[in-house]
Amino acid sequence: MDSAVHYEKTLSSEVIFEGRVITLTNDVALLENGETAGREVVHHHGGACILPYFEDGTLCMVRQFRYAMQQELWELPAGKLEKGEDPFLAAQRELEEECGLTADHYTSLGQFYPTVGYDTEIIYMWVATGLHKTQMHLDDDEFLTPDRVPLQKAYEMVMSGEIKDGKTIAGVLKLKALLDEGKL
Repeated sequence: MDSAVHYEKTLSSEVIFEGRVITLTNDVALLENGETAGREVVHHHGGACILPYFEDGTLCMVRQFRYAMQQELWELPAGKLEKGEDPFLAAQRELEEECGLTADHYTSLGQFYPTVGYDTEIIYMWVATGLHKTQMHLDDDEFLTPDRVPLQKAYEMVMSGEIKDGKTIAGVLKLKALLDEGKL
């Protein structure tokens, strides 16, 4: 790709809120036309997502109530990163915590930015294969149900809009494409 043509330069940044999961800043940016604009930015340490893919073509997915959306959602196992945490180690942790699994092999699916307009979050993704059962150990405030779903069914759920979670949509589509292309 060509080098960046467009830019904005941060002139000032004021912390408005600092919480356990996010920090919110109110920034002033210098635009490429010389004008300034306000920017509200949510700073987030990022997340790790794992796609537990079994030899029989099923995925381990979880059903979890998401307070912000006020509904139970189908999702791939994932979790937020602590400041400075290695995303790969976090993905392995989430595989065991949420699904009660470990894996022999991990293949990176790269990273993506879920909300580029106002959020610094980066989600890192891996496919886990060669899966083995171990014990789930959820956080005290975490309630979810793992379930095996055929990849084709997960794909249909994405395409019908039944799966609404962005990381799950990205992961399912990317895994299906790589398998269809014989690259995984």
